[in-house]
Formats: sequence, structure tokens, C-alpha cells
Amino acid sequence: MRNWLLPEYIEDILPAEALAIEAMRRRIMDRLLVHGYQLVGPPLLEYIASLLSGHRDDDDLSSRRSSSILMFKVVDQLSGMLMGLRTDITPQAARIDAHLLNRSGVTRLCYAGSVVHTVPSGLTRTREQLQIGAELFGHAGLESDLEIQRLMLQSLAIAGIGKIHLDLGHVAVFRGLVKGAGIPVKLETELFGILQTKDITALRELFSTARWKNENAISGEIVEPALLLLLELYGGGDVLTRARKHLPDYPEIKTALDELEAVAAELMPLVDTLAFDLADLRGYRYHSGMVFAAYAKGCPNAVALGGRYDEIGKAFGRARPATGFSMDLRELSGLVKPDPYPKGILAPYKRNDKVLEKEIERLRNEDQIVVMELPGHESDQDALDCDRQLVMHQGVWKIEKI
Repeated sequence: MRNWLLPEYIEDILPAEALAIEAMRRRIMDRLLVHGYQLVGPPLLEYIASLLSGHRDDDDLSSRRSSSILMFKVVDQLSGMLMGLRTDITPQAARIDAHLLNRSGVTRLCYAGSVVHTVPSGLTRTREQLQIGAELFGHAGLESDLEIQRLMLQSLAIAGIGKIHLDLGHVAVFRGLVKGAGIPVKLETELFGILQTKDITALRELFSTARWKNENAISGEIVEPALLLLLELYGGGDVLTRARKHLPDYPEIKTALDELEAVAAELMPLVDTLAFDLADLRGYRYHSGMVFAAYAKGCPNAVALGGRYDEIGKAFGRARPATGFSMDLRELSGLVKPDPYPKGILAPYKRNDKVLEKEIERLRNEDQIVVMELPGHESDQDALDCDRQLVMHQGVWKIEKI
């Protein structure tokens, strides 16, 4: 094996794409900053206990939250403690809000940086993603959900992603059924796995088991058809109508459906299509309310994910309402054709020529690329990617085409 080969699903970013990604990052970050989101830069490496605080390992690979299954682990040579490479920046932002900033009111944070997974979360995805996102802490109402969702859609538009399909879900629908039926934790976990795969046959088989019948004798007539229906509740506005008609009239479910209806009315004009998925339990142990995912043509994965996660703050000693979104810049860049790498201006090498140095500085201050031709490499001009050159005419440096 050649030692310069990269591991599977680990890739270099070459100049044209790297420049496109950086330009995209700047545009999105500028939008977040003018909305009052303050930039933070958490470390790539932390103690595992911190990175996994508030998490369990039963989420699927597409979840926004960190998982020990996805995490590269190393031993700290200074303390002997186990450290991990972050798989998600959201928990780090929650830690910063809870312990370092420690504000009592609303806090808006944004970030951009690498996250690393032990396995890719999709066949076309890299194990090192460039995550950019925003988190809003300290407000529990729909207003903050809508702010985050609009900001996500604006960020996708700025990145050049058009015709967005938006999926909306709400984990309180399933939680309401579980709570109303008094389903124990073990059965809840099994149900969660079945609903994630939308396996109606496995769900019917679970209902036929003795342990299900023994533990759900009273509520079975209500919850069984409701759970079966949940697998079919995906689509347009009629989904909420069917849900109101056929799901149990539990307070948690009614509130969740009302919230979904209100948010959909606000976001419908901003997207190409919008659908509801009441069986979407992505991040079920992480999210506490509404969840959302944006999809774009040409990408099998969601191009942006987000939702409310009010409960994560407990792990850091200060429970705070929270909602946010994140996206992978590398994946977004693959959906947008990058501009060619900009051509530069070739400048001759003239030692101690102050006039030339001043002209080069002026051009660079105007964001022009000026490449100095080094002695002995006059024959390598093609590799410098310049289409113009500085030439002296009657004592004045002028730009000419090469």
C-alpha cells in the first residue's frame, strides 16, 4: 500500500472546490452574523464524557447528535483520559452556552468547522464533514423555531441551492402515544427502531407478542392502530387532517399538530414543496420537539437538518430551551457547479523596485491576484495560472494580456 493514499471516505479538497467552499462559508456566515448569531470555535478534540453528555447510542447514523459509535477515540497523553474527535458541533455549542457564556436570556451562536465520523453517514458522503450551523438558546416558543428554519432556508439559497423540499416532523407525536399508553422503556426502544425503518410487518408482529399484550392490555385498542397509522402519515396537508381525526386526543399530540400547522403556513411560500412525516424520529433521544430536514435535487441525503432539543442542557447542569440547524459545506459544494479558479496577474521579479512593489500592493488591495515570477522559473509561467502580466510602458507599470 502506498503510504500517501488516503483512507476510504477521506478526501482532499483541491483549489477550485476549496475556494468555492470558502466563499460559500463566508456568505453564509455573514448572513448568520447580521442576524445576531455570535461566532464560536469549539475544539476538534474533547473528553468523550463532554462530547457524549446527554446522548444515548440508539440513534441512527443520520442523527445530528454525537454518538460514541461514530466517534474516533484517543488517549490523552497528558491526563490518561479518553478523548474523542467531535462528530457534531451542536453539543459543544450547548456546553459553551451553559458554562462559558452563562447568560440568562436568549443566546444566538454560530460555528463552522470539521467534524469526523468513523463511518460515512451515506454512500456518497465523506467521513470528514465541514459543518456550519446556528443554535438559539433560551427561548421555547415557535418564534425561535421559525427564526432558525427561515435562517436555514436563507443559508441554502445563499449557497446556491434552489427548489428545496422541506420535511417537518414532531417527536412529541410518538412520545404522546408512548406516554398515553404507558409503554415501558424496553418496548419504547423497540418501537422506535421499527418506526425508524418503517417496517409495518415487524410492528404487527410486535403487537402479537405476549409481552406486548400483557403490558398494554388496556391501551392496546387505542395505541396499536395509532402506531400503524403513524407509518402512513407522510405527505401534504391532509396528513395533519388524518392525524387529528384518527390519533388519540392526547394533549401532547394536539399541541404538536398545532405547531406543525402554524409553521407550515409560514414556511410554505419559502420552499418548492413541503411535507409532513409524523414517523420521523431522527434524533428521538436528542430532539424534544419539532424536527425538520431540507432536501435538494441531486442529493440522496438531507442537505440541512435541525430541530428543537430542549433537554440537552440538563447534561451540562443548566437546562435551556434550544433549537438549531446544521449543514455540510462539502456536500453543498458538490451540488453547485464551482466557478473556475480565478486567473492572476503575473508580476516580474525586480529587487528593490519600490514603484513595482507599490503597484502590486495596490492591485492586491483591490482583491486582484498578483503572482510574483521567481528567478530561474521563467519557463514555468503556465503553472502560475495567470492570463495577464505587469509590463513597464514609458515608466508606468500597466496590465497586458498574456
